[in-house]
Amino acid sequence: MADAILTLNAGSSSIKFALFDRGVGEIPEQPRLLGQIDGLGARPHLSAREASGRAVADVDPPLAGAAPHREALSFLLDWLDQHAGGRRIGGVGHRVVHGGEKFARPIRLDPVSIDLLRDLVPLAPLHQPHNLAGIEAMAAALPGVPQVACFDTAFHRDQPELAQRFALPRRITEQGVRRYGFHGLSYEFIAATLPRHLADGRAEGRVIVAHLGNGASMCAMAGRRSMATTMGFTALDGLMMGTRSGAVDPGVLLYLMDYRNMDARALERLLYKESGLLGVSGISQDMRELLASAQPAAREAVDLFCYRIVREIGSLAAAIGGLDALVFTGGIGEHAAPVRRQVCAALGWLGIVLDQAANAAHARRVATADSRVEVLALPTNEEWIIARHTAAMIGTI
Repeated sequence: MADAILTLNAGSSSIKFALFDRGVGEIPEQPRLLGQIDGLGARPHLSAREASGRAVADVDPPLAGAAPHREALSFLLDWLDQHAGGRRIGGVGHRVVHGGEKFARPIRLDPVSIDLLRDLVPLAPLHQPHNLAGIEAMAAALPGVPQVACFDTAFHRDQPELAQRFALPRRITEQGVRRYGFHGLSYEFIAATLPRHLADGRAEGRVIVAHLGNGASMCAMAGRRSMATTMGFTALDGLMMGTRSGAVDPGVLLYLMDYRNMDARALERLLYKESGLLGVSGISQDMRELLASAQPAAREAVDLFCYRIVREIGSLAAAIGGLDALVFTGGIGEHAAPVRRQVCAALGWLGIVLDQAANAAHARRVATADSRVEVLALPTNEEWIIARHTAAMIGTI
């Protein structure tokens, strides 16, 4: 029976999955199956497709909801038994948001390491518990099958020390309060595949990657290594996002606490769920809806989103001493041509010249031949990075 690697990204209300063939040598970039179960705790729904795009599942699992992650993963494993072509799961790779200061590389999970990851919950209270729920549910469902944790923070752990520091007293920063950065699995994929797309040594040069989606951040690379990134201690910092505020003057929070009687939970709800594109527009967090809207508030939300990107690109370019290439990825970065156009139009001073026709056609290369900075629009593939690490940790590669 052929083996496969299952990757999981467990969130509060959804579990994304992908199943990769496992053989001799490199893991294929495209999974055999991928999809998600969403609506956990409410109305669960399983959708899945093959690498070709053909839909193979669109069902509502009959889950009781008492233990949503465990029930959902049990249903998923039963479904995979029927649709995976006889493949046996030989390893499970998990996306884990936070690895703290300790975990700079993927790890094979065991009870001790799981306890260490549980200690990091205060650093990512909205994400880490759900990642751990997926790990624990899978350990119960597939006892003896090796599991691997791949961290969204790990790609940034080798940044220069100054790039990771806050200007806070050492008694605070020495307790783990530092800039960690996130979206590392996405940046790792882009870094791994840059040589395919950039000639003349540019892949090893000064590159800024803009991962733009409902969560958004940017990373400045040199030699395909992270030098600086916009997210910091949490995935709330930096760019404006779908419902997250991005960077806010800390004095605003003090004001809201002192004069608007907002406590920590109210601030959490405001900054994570009620701000960003949704908060500014009052219409939607979905960039597609805002681009299609004629409402002035929708236009302002898009303009602010692009303005913050341009501001941060200037900062990141300064951190790495210039710019050889700009890469757009993520749902917005790859698919929203108007956002790429608006951002690049404001970056002419860096030597960026956008090819308007290529951009409108969503080509991979969207800069003109005489642009001093190469501009790419590339899909990311975090699942492949997880599968690759998992295979390596359990001895496939």
